[in-house]
Formats: sequence, C-alpha cells, structure tokens
Amino acid sequence: MEKFNYAKSAGILALSASFTDFTYKKHCHEEYAIGVTLRGIQQYNLEGSYQASHRNGVMLFNREQYHDGSSYDREGIDYVMLYIKPDLFSEILGGQELRFSSPIVYDAELASCILRLSYAIQSGKDEVLCSELLMKIAGLVSETHFDTGQRTNNKLVEQAKEKMYFSIDHVLKLDDLCQEFGMSKYQFIRAFKSHTGISPYQFFLNCKVEHAKQAIERTKDVYTAVTECGFTDLTHLNRHFKSMFGITAYEYRSQLN
Repeated sequence: MEKFNYAKSAGILALSASFTDFTYKKHCHEEYAIGVTLRGIQQYNLEGSYQASHRNGVMLFNREQYHDGSSYDREGIDYVMLYIKPDLFSEILGGQELRFSSPIVYDAELASCILRLSYAIQSGKDEVLCSELLMKIAGLVSETHFDTGQRTNNKLVEQAKEKMYFSIDHVLKLDDLCQEFGMSKYQFIRAFKSHTGISPYQFFLNCKVEHAKQAIERTKDVYTAVTECGFTDLTHLNRHFKSMFGITAYEYRSQLN
C-alpha cells in the first residue's frame, strides 16, 4: 500500500510517506530536502552516487540535486521529508548559502527535530512553533553538517589532483597547494571535497595505494611499492591497502599469477 501525505506550514512542505513497490524517477527540487527514514532501507542515486538510508538515517539534499528513490527490498519503507525554500535557510543563516556536506548522517538530535517539525506541520500546530523548530534544525546543520566554503571550478580541482598524482612519493604538502591557489587550508579542503566527495588527504592516500597496487603488479615486489609510493614501512602500506582492497599488499602479491 502506498501512502503520500503532504502538509504545509510556515513555508515548509512536509511529506509523510510509506510504500513498497513505488519508485521515484530521476528528479530534483528547487528546495532543500531533509528527512528521516523511519522503517526499512531507502535507496537512491544522488548525482550518480548510490546512497542507502537505514532506520534513523537523516537524508540531506542540497537544492537541485538530481536523485531517484525506492525501497531496498519488499519490506518497504516509511519516512518523512521536509522541503524548505532556500530563502528561509538564507534568512536564518544570515545570508549564507547552505550546502550540506554529507548526503546521509546519523544524528539523533537532528533526526528528533526533523520528526517534531514534521509532526507539527502534519497536525496543524501553530506556525510560530514550526518556525522555531526550523531555526533549531538550521542551527544544528550549520554546526555539524554544513559546508560554508565557496565552490570552486572543476579546473582548479583537476589541477590540484594532477599535482597530487605526481607527488605520491612524498607527504601531502597542503600548505603549498593552498598558497598556489590563493586559498586558506579550510577553504581548499571544503572546495576539494565538494567536487570529489572526499578530502584532499583521502584522495592523496587513495592515489598512493592505487599506485602501490600498480607497482606490485609491475615488479611483484611489495617493498618496491613501499619505497616508490612513500609509505613508512610495509605495515603502513598493508593497513591502507587492506582498507581499500580487503587484503594486505603482501596477500595481493601472493595472488598474482
């Protein structure tokens, strides 16, 4: 059985939904969308990235982010969603443009506030209460799940990535990159993450591990990979290698023909 209940108050649209077989087609909203999965597993592709929100997962959609949506299995899903106009958040945050830093978070306090606001709207509570709850939600996301960095262009990020590619035998010199691009350390980290989905350090470390994998395939020698890719020792390489590939570099070498 499908259920989609909408209500609106204080400029906020609230949805309470429950379904099993229904599938959202690819779409986006002009508003920000924030919601909580109450039952089941809610799956969707967000700008090409697969997401799965389990029970109590808080879903955070930036404005105009394309996504679809469905239940993971035949058990179905129950969830609530709030659609909030950009000017409301802008007013609350003093003119700053909101951009969520993560698509799904597990934050009990934030989830509770979203559910309280959803219930208040669905049950026709006073608009003043709804506005106060929205202010609290905005405060929570601005403290923990909010990216205030200005988005940079893809060319700058690609240049930064290229420089990292050719520096894998060294430590990441973040200060040098920031100085070259005329950005503070935190501006650069936020900008890089907004385009790639990971931090510069995570990207740099992934590059090192991937190059180590290629070196092992080429030389059949894990110690060459340690030296070429700037790892402290084999233990250092193995730890990160296993986190990416499920086995250590040495085990990977043993499996090569």
